[in-house]
Parts: sequence; C-alpha cells; structure tokens
Amino acid sequence: MINIKEDSKLNVLNHSCAHLMAQAIKRLYPSAMFWVGPVIEEGFYYDIDLNGGVITEEDLPKIEKEMKKLAKDGKRIVRRELTKDEALEMFKNDKYKVDLIKDMTDDTVISAYTQGDFTDLCRGPHVESVKLLKNFKLLKTSGAYYKGDSKNQMLTRIYGVCFETKEELEKHLTELEEAKLRDHRKIGKDLGIYFIDDLVGRGLPMYLPNGFILWNELETYIRNKEIKNGYKHVLTPPLGNVNLYKTSGHLEHYKDAMFPIMEVEDEEYVLRPMNCPHHMMIYGHDLHSYKDLPIRIAEIARDSRYEASGALKGIERLRSFCQNDAHIFCTPEQIEEEFKNVVDLILECYKELNITEYTFELSLRDKNDKVKYHPDDEMWDNAEERLRKVMDDIGLPYVEKIGEAAFYGPKLDVQVKPAVGNPITISTCQIDFCLPTKFDLKYVDSDGQKKTPVVLHRAVFGSIDRFIAYYLEETKGILPLWLAPTQISILPVNNEYHLEYAKDIYNKLNELFRCELNSKDEKLSYRMREAQTSKLPLTLILGDKEKEESLISYRMFGSRETNTLSLDEFITYVNDRIKSKN
Repeated sequence: MINIKEDSKLNVLNHSCAHLMAQAIKRLYPSAMFWVGPVIEEGFYYDIDLNGGVITEEDLPKIEKEMKKLAKDGKRIVRRELTKDEALEMFKNDKYKVDLIKDMTDDTVISAYTQGDFTDLCRGPHVESVKLLKNFKLLKTSGAYYKGDSKNQMLTRIYGVCFETKEELEKHLTELEEAKLRDHRKIGKDLGIYFIDDLVGRGLPMYLPNGFILWNELETYIRNKEIKNGYKHVLTPPLGNVNLYKTSGHLEHYKDAMFPIMEVEDEEYVLRPMNCPHHMMIYGHDLHSYKDLPIRIAEIARDSRYEASGALKGIERLRSFCQNDAHIFCTPEQIEEEFKNVVDLILECYKELNITEYTFELSLRDKNDKVKYHPDDEMWDNAEERLRKVMDDIGLPYVEKIGEAAFYGPKLDVQVKPAVGNPITISTCQIDFCLPTKFDLKYVDSDGQKKTPVVLHRAVFGSIDRFIAYYLEETKGILPLWLAPTQISILPVNNEYHLEYAKDIYNKLNELFRCELNSKDEKLSYRMREAQTSKLPLTLILGDKEKEESLISYRMFGSRETNTLSLDEFITYVNDRIKSKN
C-alpha cells in the first residue's frame, strides 16, 4: 500500500482535500472550528470542534456530497502571506487558530489559503484549484483530544483519502478492506490471542491462553534453533542500575526512549530498553581464552521502551516487549564466519515459516552526525567495511541506508514486506567494536596477550510480539498446524450416539496434540461453522461409520473434502505436518 505522506504529489493532493472537507463541513455545520489537518500515511484527517454538534460515520456521505459540489464549482485556491498581527486579526474568532499563531515567532512567514468562501491557516502547498479534488473518500470518524492531551476537550477526527484517478482510489480502498481483514488487532481479538487495557497500561499486552500457546511455540522453535547452532541461553533481570547504562552509553544516546530513572535506597535504576549491557556483564564475569571463542549468549528477554501513545499499535509497537536477542563474542578473524552463520539462520527460519518477500539493508552511520554516533572514525570505517565484505561474499543484494546505524555500530536489517502496509524490520545483525571496549572485555590470545573481542548483536525474530503481529496479518489468522493454539476440533455427529466414541478419541489425541471436544447441544452444521470461524486447522466428524469401524473422518480448514483414516494413520499424518511446518 502506498505511503501517501511520502509521495510528494499525493501529499499535496490530500492536504488540499482536507481543506475541501473542512469547507464542506463549515457549510453544513456553520459553528464548526478546526484544529489541525495533516497528511498521514493512509491519507489525511482533520480534528474538528463541532460546538455541541455530532458527526458520525453515517454523516460522511452527506459531507462527501457537499465536497463534490464544491469541487465541481472549481474555485481556485489562493495563497496569502500575513504578518503575525494580521493573522491574529483574521482569525480572532477562532481560538484554535489563535493558539497556533501565538506560538509562532514574529518573523515567521504565516500563510492562509482561500477557496471561495473558506479560508484556513496553512503552510501549504496546495493544488491550484478544487476541481482537481474529485477522487476522494471519507473513511471513518473517531475522537481525538485537543493537542493529544486527555485533560483537554475531545474533538471529532475525520479521516479521508484522495487520489488523482478513480482507478487509483478504488485500488486503494480495496487494499484498505484487505488491511482490515488482516489487522492483527482484530484477528488477535477474534482468536483470543491478547488484549490491552488502560487499567494495566497502554502498550502493555496481556496474552490470553491461546496467545501464550502461540508465543510458547515460537519461543521453543527459535530457542531450539539457537541451541542447535551453539548458543547458550541465559536469564537476566528486566532492569539495571543506571551506571550500567552510563557505562554502555545508552543513557547518553538512548535516554529519550527509556522510562524515567527510579530511585531506590539511594540507588538509581532504569527499566532496560535492550539486553546488550547485561550480556556484556555475563561475558565479563569469567576470563576467556581465544579457544573459547566464539561465545554465543542468547535470551528471550523482556525489555521496556517509552513510546509515545500515538505510536503504539496493537502488539506491533509496544512499551513492554520480548526480544529474541543474542550476542556473539568473537575474535576479529571470526567476524565473517559468524556473521554468515547468523544470515544463514535467518534465511533458514524464513524458509520454514514461508517468509518469501524481504530485502537486506546495511544501516550505516552519518559521518556528519557527531552527536548520535560513538566518535571513532577508524572503528566505524573498519566495521562498515567488514559488513559490506560479508554481504558481498555471501552474494546477497543489499542497499545502504546512511544514518540508520545504532550508536555503537553498523547493522544489517532484514526488511520484510507484509501482505499489506509498508516493509518492517524483523531480523537484525550488528557489528560492534564499541561496547566491548566500554566494558573492558578481554580474552587471552594465542600469544598470551589480552585482546578485546568483537560483538555481533543479532535477533532473528526481533521482538516476538511484533513477529506475532506480522504473522497473524500474513496468514489472516489461519495459522499452520504446529502454531495453532487448538490444532484439532472433535465433533460427535449426535451426542446421544457418538459422544462416548468422541471422548475416547479426544483422550487419545489430546495426549499428543492440542485438541478440543465440541459437544455443545447445537446442530453439527453450527459446530462446523464455529470451527471454521475459529480457523482451526483440523475438524474431526465422528458418526456411525467412524464409531462402528474405529475410524477418523476429518476436514482441513477451508476445505469441503472429508478424508477418512484409521486413528494410527491420522496420528502419523498430523505428526508429519507438524514436523514439516507445512
């Protein structure tokens, strides 16, 4: 789906359409006043004070009709520059515009745009005429606090989108409908995966039993992969002394993304935003020889970061989340082999999970930014060159992104293209010469001298929470058998005649798989629809034939075909599917 905010032509078109919508609303609701109307990735919105009036989604067609009438009229959009005093005089009866103007300096270039009988304060730019604004759609309404502060008045926010052609608009609306069906927030609710409640805290997910099963299967999957690849798992606390983050440099470079410092018994603590400092301490706890390296330390670790409430989104963007994190301590000579092993592990997991659309980005520093990045040109040049060499040797295509590196080193980001929406980062691997020096980490080399190791920071799933969000949207909640919270639903055709056989089958299968026995006092057709609605992979239908001949009849999700097997054959079939991750 196109990012309208980043497309210069669509940006102007949508901003102009926001003004057209405001003009139409002003005609229909004369007492309405307008706060802000920015362009966003999905189109535009405007926050409106209706002075006691109400606009619901049922009112949107009426507003669209007025907008079409105005567009057909074809008024030119005229820009006018104002002094601060002129602007205050022009908008003296609009408290929202006055509030904006008062925050401007006296030398600010203030502009207003007029189209027919409507004038609004705006930086612009806009299209030349409202007649260019023909292909639009108002999408929804919601509430929004003035200035985003819950202590302030609630305004009405109306969302819309505009394109140059009718075909582009229709394509976009189709994609929006697809996005609704794939929205992990809806799927998560429908399948009982998680919920978030303000009483617990925004951005703090509560995983329900189905969600925990899904979580646990993914955690077990990646942990077993890591153990097989020589990683040692550890467990560290989700907070640390503030001096730990002063040593690492995170307090200096990452403070705005961290929760406030807590004072406890004359000590200061912070909730950890990442796990690197703890893992540095684990490595430094013992003396190591070059023969011990590489040392691969892994952890499924709970982290906390302060995210503005407007940036939170389901379990895709959170304030508390778990990272599939690991740190590889190696010699300089081992960097390339270890980096290649990380990339191989990422690609192996993607293949098994059927993730096929992804690209590689090398996130490098901006040499002109002397504040964001650790100041060591030689270190940076060396790390970036090693990263390029590894990718070139592997033969994987990549693009370079200047200014996207971590403060301590360059990294490889794997950008995954979801079914809808913009690419997201799932996996990362970073080369770090910086933190081992800050923590004075050493190993004894073959010549008996103490040397500083290099660290590779890597995450295959990244945040497990975000990965679940991505996977729910990618699959529309139709999870593969091995991940499904309930794998098999067992339905007796008639409880009076078939329930005892169904219970016997349930008891045998439930020792091996995650099963449910649906013996509700409802028609079979209703219970089968229930299994489909819950997106359960396998549904067993047990009637006279199955009971008399000790058989299993089953349907796969989305299929009308019924297959019949013996119990042993069915168990083999299910085990094979789980093992293959099919």
